[in-house]
Amino acid sequence: MGPVTDPPAQQERLARALIGVVAASGLVYPLLLCAVQLVFAQLFVVDVAATLLWLGTAAGCCVALVAAVRWGAARRVRSPWLLAGLAPPVLYEAWVLWPLLTR
Repeated sequence: MGPVTDPPAQQERLARALIGVVAASGLVYPLLLCAVQLVFAQLFVVDVAATLLWLGTAAGCCVALVAAVRWGAARRVRSPWLLAGLAPPVLYEAWVLWPLLTR
């Protein structure tokens, strides 16, 4: 018996999944940096502009991470649940920043 070979479609799916995982794992460190910078911008030195900048960057990293995973799984990238999942952190940040914005 010869070696068992996967059909080309199976190999492409596996390669796409691995590329999606590598791309998603590459976004973890920028997301961690955003979290640390948000702590400094909100707790130690209150800076509304920096908070909004790092919050927007973190949201972009979250969307890119989910998009990379979904692309690797060969799923549709646009999803209303992806945007709905961003609502709780955005609402929390708005609640934290509201007293600073209304001064």
